[in-house]
Amino acid sequence: MAARVNNMNVLANNLANANTTGFKKDLSIYKAHPEMVVRRNSDDGVRVIPLGSYDIRPVVGKLGTGVELNEVYNQKSQGSLRKTDNPLDFAIQGKGYFSIATEEGERYTRNGGFVINSENFLTTLDGYLVLGENGPIRIKDGNFTVNPRGEIFINPSLDAGTNTPVQANRNGFEEIQSLGRLKVVTFPRERYLIKEGNSFYRKSEESGEQISAYNDPTNRNLKVIQGFKETSNVNPVDQMVRMIEVQRAYEASQKTITSSDMLLDKLINNMARV
Repeated sequence: MAARVNNMNVLANNLANANTTGFKKDLSIYKAHPEMVVRRNSDDGVRVIPLGSYDIRPVVGKLGTGVELNEVYNQKSQGSLRKTDNPLDFAIQGKGYFSIATEEGERYTRNGGFVINSENFLTTLDGYLVLGENGPIRIKDGNFTVNPRGEIFINPSLDAGTNTPVQANRNGFEEIQSLGRLKVVTFPRERYLIKEGNSFYRKSEESGEQISAYNDPTNRNLKVIQGFKETSNVNPVDQMVRMIEVQRAYEASQKTITSSDMLLDKLINNMARV
């Protein structure tokens, strides 16, 4: 029953974040408690024969002791891409995470819904700086574009708000200046990234150190797509069905405990009278 409660909490969190940009759903993984060997107390395990004796195993069988939560596994499958036409929105197609500078160190996210602050730095909605490979990114609204390789281009001769961003390989800029690339990283063992609030992850000893997602040979289909957001990979209908299954399994376990309690009550009260 305790395992089912944990599962219900995970499913409820998934449903609550069904519309969160870049959210990755969690799965509850269980493991069985060690089984107990049931033995006959009236048998000492020794059988005597005319030529001597030999041991026997007075084992009736094994008794299961239930399951417990082993881990909450974060399923990092690709979410669908939703077009927003906002040049400050970015989606990663393939493996990788945007790097964000926070007070507690570098954090990583798939949520590419960014804004420009009063100092013209690209930030998250909470005000954390979005990192490029050369540090924080300083741009002017309406005067930048990002290609699928994450490369940022601006026209230094244009003022803010006077140009509509287009793809760099076919833009109408009179001149182009490169500001480097968005810092998109991945990890050797990304399943061991530690999940935090606000769609953030942080590295752990098990996840290994960050590596550039652009240089990962197993990530050849990586693209940074401007004007799109990655939706959550949560299927609300599937999660609701699972919640019903968990609730029914919890009720079945509850009835089992109730039946066992009633039998024990009869044993203590009725047998004691006899």
